Amino acid sequence: MDGEKQQAHSNRFISLVTRDTLAMVLAGGRGTRLGGLTRRRAKPAVPFGGEFRIIDFVLSNCINSGIRRVSVLTQYMAHPLIRHMHQAWGFLRGEFGEFVEVVPAQQRMGEAWYRGTADAVYQNLDIIAEHEPRFVLVLGGDHVYKMDYGPMLGFHIGHEADVTVGCVDVSLDEARGFGVMTVDDDQRIRSFDEKPEAPTPMPGRPDRALASMGIYVFSTDYLVHMLEDDAANPDSSSDFGKDILPRAVAENHGVYAYHFNKHTDSGTGYWRDVGTLDGYWNANLELINVTPELNLYDRDWPIWTYQEQVPPAKFVFDDQGRRGEAVNSMVAGGCIVSGATVRRSLLFSSVLVAERSVIEDSVILPDVVIGADCRIRRAVIDSDCHIPDGTQIGIDEVADARRFEVTHEGIVLVTREALNG
Repeated sequence: MDGEKQQAHSNRFISLVTRDTLAMVLAGGRGTRLGGLTRRRAKPAVPFGGEFRIIDFVLSNCINSGIRRVSVLTQYMAHPLIRHMHQAWGFLRGEFGEFVEVVPAQQRMGEAWYRGTADAVYQNLDIIAEHEPRFVLVLGGDHVYKMDYGPMLGFHIGHEADVTVGCVDVSLDEARGFGVMTVDDDQRIRSFDEKPEAPTPMPGRPDRALASMGIYVFSTDYLVHMLEDDAANPDSSSDFGKDILPRAVAENHGVYAYHFNKHTDSGTGYWRDVGTLDGYWNANLELINVTPELNLYDRDWPIWTYQEQVPPAKFVFDDQGRRGEAVNSMVAGGCIVSGATVRRSLLFSSVLVAERSVIEDSVILPDVVIGADCRIRRAVIDSDCHIPDGTQIGIDEVADARRFEVTHEGIVLVTREALNG
């Protein structure tokens, strides 16, 4: 172990460690706070950033970190996610022991579906046993971030930890939706509370709390032991945040915090919770900034996905009042802006915007058709919506609230069901 400590920050050492790590991505969540966006798909399958799905970011982190053994555990509304996984993530070489495999819920341990995050991993202990990893990296599939997991694994080894928890500092108000921890000077976790009403602030920072990112590195033997004990407890909800981590801290096990903000450089220091419609809208529109925090053009840390075969975006007509243009916007392939104006917006692939329509501060998902003479502001338009000619969205909040979901920040979500209802 001493030699491991000395080499914990060596690139070659980290590479060897990542090759001996199995990542298990929890991708079965409903994502209810995203409202109608998750009515037909699991949260990890929600489109993001013009070309991607949310799950592409965690999987790209794995591949770019050198972790090439990844199991994706699905459950709720799994078909769109499974289809995307087969299209986008079948390029690894099985003969070299590399894979991104989809593992649907199969009731391996009885008649129950996954009861919690810990139970999802417990029901797939046979997969861990089959691959015999030294470490298991447990990840959520529903955040957008760039992170090199190698240094976190090095931190885990260097501290001789049983489990290491990735964490970020957030406002006290935000902290109510996360697991909140306190740590000592050696970054050992001394308390862990899941979604507390009154989060404990960080020392010297009364307005901030240290929150779990839902990223865990476990030494494999320790993980198996904790999951088997938890499964034998009829009073447990079988959740990492509610049960496993509080118990590990209470029993004084080696539980450490890896502070994401302190251990990342400018290339991989981005993390966003896109669990609400407001957060989702904000994170997408951040991408159109001149120098966004999330650099999708970074060739050293590419975001992998399935690229649909579509023609380039097209802007047609140059008449007064009917000019096809997009300003301070991102427009994906297959789009046609036909005599319309797009400002400060993000258009996913194969969107059609017809004559004299004006789109502002909006996120338009794939295969949307927006008719002529429409005015759309501060909206999220779900896939496959057909917006009739002359429609106004985001102009009259009272009228919007009669038909659509409207958030506290005034963002309007338009779905096929709402349009046809």
